[in-house]
Amino acid sequence: MKLKLGVVDQSPVRNGGTAADAIAETLQLARITEDLGYSRYWLAEHHSTNSFAGSSPAVLIPRVASVTERIRVGSGGVMLSHYSPLQVAENFRLLETMFPGRIDLGVGRAPGGDGRTALALQYGRGGIGVDQYPAQVEHLVGWLTDGFQEPHPWRRVRAMPRAASVPELWMLGSGGSTGAYAAQLSAGYSFAQFISGQDGAPMMRRYHEHFQPDARNPAPRGNVALGVICADTAQEARRLAGSMELWGRRIMRGQDRGIPSVDDALAELEPGWAPPPLGTDGSRMIAGDPGQVRDELLRVAARYGVDEVMVVTVTHSWEARVRSYQLLADALL
Repeated sequence: MKLKLGVVDQSPVRNGGTAADAIAETLQLARITEDLGYSRYWLAEHHSTNSFAGSSPAVLIPRVASVTERIRVGSGGVMLSHYSPLQVAENFRLLETMFPGRIDLGVGRAPGGDGRTALALQYGRGGIGVDQYPAQVEHLVGWLTDGFQEPHPWRRVRAMPRAASVPELWMLGSGGSTGAYAAQLSAGYSFAQFISGQDGAPMMRRYHEHFQPDARNPAPRGNVALGVICADTAQEARRLAGSMELWGRRIMRGQDRGIPSVDDALAELEPGWAPPPLGTDGSRMIAGDPGQVRDELLRVAARYGVDEVMVVTVTHSWEARVRSYQLLADALL
């Protein structure tokens, strides 16, 4: 099977680094992965954290699209519960006008931060419950595609600007009913296994089975997002993976210091710690040498029935992060 590789970039801030470093590395990594043949570059949305600098995909997307030429650029994703669907539609219609044929709009319903931060993001409007998410997405689709019909109350509200094409819509989920919404709305479906830590293959199969085609989207589009660390040796990959393990444990203790170094991880993790063994369905992280990672990605993609994997690689070392993407491209692209 020919497998496409995309990137989900959270703009990680390493311990001892700055947010400015993280954004500069995002721009550089976008250029590198485009040259390597990656299919798309998605920017995440995180709030009230020292660990990830990507707080506003709509602001960062045009910078990434400006320093690249061919790779699709988009959000992975916009946390729709914080925003007006009309505002999101206009932001991304404008991006599509600026970069025609290259913009992806990925939306999710997770808050991207804690409850207090979510309340601040919805300042003055009160909370928008997750039960309203399906209606928000339906309205977003209506404004993206001029799909409102009389007597719908939004029929005469036009999302601007007008353009020859619209962004490609993806719905991002880590469980629940997102796949069903995506199938009903003819959207793409991306399963965030790197977040959920569960096997999303059954949900992806249901999405394919229930997909309702329309004129713009005649066939389902699915991918799976995985944490991946690829190094020249399996031992080195496992060593690098310790940084994210320690980061996760620190976050659970309320310690948000950025991505820790491998030396810190080796000092704090129990002796013999290792990421989940390859072949574990639902694992958040795949770590290994190029041959091992290639075989595992092909296995997971076949299990999901998709031809694209979105790769999330977070290491303390910038050089190790770039090397991981290079080795993956050599092995699969």
